[in-house]
Amino acid sequence: MSVEPYRELTFDQDGDGPPGQAAELVALARRGVTDLVVFAHGWNNTPSGATRLYSEFFAPFPGLFPAGVEAGYAGVVWPSMMFTDEPVPDYRALVTVLPEKERVVARLTELLGLAPAWEEAFAEFGALLRELADVDREGVAAGGPGEPVPAFLLADPVGVCALFTEALGEPETGEEALGGGLRRYWKGAREALRQATYYVMKARAGRVGEHGLGPLLVEVARAAPRLRVHLAGHSMGARLVAYALRGLPPGVRPVSSVTLLQGAFSHYAFAARLPHDPGRSGSLRDMQLRVRGPVVACHSRHDAALGVMYPLASRLANDSESAAVDALGRLAARDPRWGAIGYDGVQAVPGTPARTLAEVLREGLPGSGCVSVDAAGVVRAHSDVVHAELARVVVSAAAAGR
Repeated sequence: MSVEPYRELTFDQDGDGPPGQAAELVALARRGVTDLVVFAHGWNNTPSGATRLYSEFFAPFPGLFPAGVEAGYAGVVWPSMMFTDEPVPDYRALVTVLPEKERVVARLTELLGLAPAWEEAFAEFGALLRELADVDREGVAAGGPGEPVPAFLLADPVGVCALFTEALGEPETGEEALGGGLRRYWKGAREALRQATYYVMKARAGRVGEHGLGPLLVEVARAAPRLRVHLAGHSMGARLVAYALRGLPPGVRPVSSVTLLQGAFSHYAFAARLPHDPGRSGSLRDMQLRVRGPVVACHSRHDAALGVMYPLASRLANDSESAAVDALGRLAARDPRWGAIGYDGVQAVPGTPARTLAEVLREGLPGSGCVSVDAAGVVRAHSDVVHAELARVVVSAAAAGR
């Protein structure tokens, strides 16, 4: 690890962690740590990969904090997985975080490798995806009838895989359009599997944040009320730290700043009213008020994962913080209903300033509220977040929230 003192906070899929984690952070405060930076990785990381990410991202921090600040560091390790981009991906990592689904994962992997060109194989693939996500054929999730279920899990599997194939850049042509090219839709099937696991990890990230990290921070605040906590998260980890705010009781504000790096959740999450449905609000409405300092959303137009595949997944999941639409309609990546906060920043929150990265590095950040920071100058892809400039944004948010 590039920095000290450093601690890892481990949570299982329900947000439970080993005893004593809060006490370790309190001990840091009693040893003189004034500011604790907590980073959460995204959904596509192994534990060892997460630790490497933290070491690389934290490396510039010791030279950035001003005199009088004694910084400590913590990395959140939660059960996600790492996919490869090989023609037949190795999904063994998926079994490590969903061991009870080993049989399902094995058969999914077999189908992806064989790529059979008949509709029955796609039907089996769709059924296996539902089993992986604990969703039955009637669209009821294991969490109960109130749990939203992605529509693509219930739609025609051939149509879904064709849509994903098209979104990935290979529209059907010639004989393929007449059904002779079903085999090519297995490229889209691989993406459908990623999206199914995205659905599982999305729910898990929110649960770990709200029921794991949030309550842990409350426990720390009660024992070390002067410790300033600065949360940061990448991709689905941004969702995790944002949902940790929901785990804070009213009146308890242990978090001094939040920095969201390429956040993989709705850009309307903090909105009190949705532009297209004023009777509804975002899932994190007013949560920025539970932070002493700013909630900073770094975004980049170069993030293809959030600019193309996230809107597609949101549309197919009927998850735009909006009313349901035709899940198999034409892909509308530019439709604002489907936007990600890591692609174009915070939306529909009045008074949210928009800053360039250069402006933030030169002038700092506001002392509170939501802020959108265009980081396209350094962030060229979804996982391209290890930059000294982004470390400086976190430190600037920390300074604004002191």
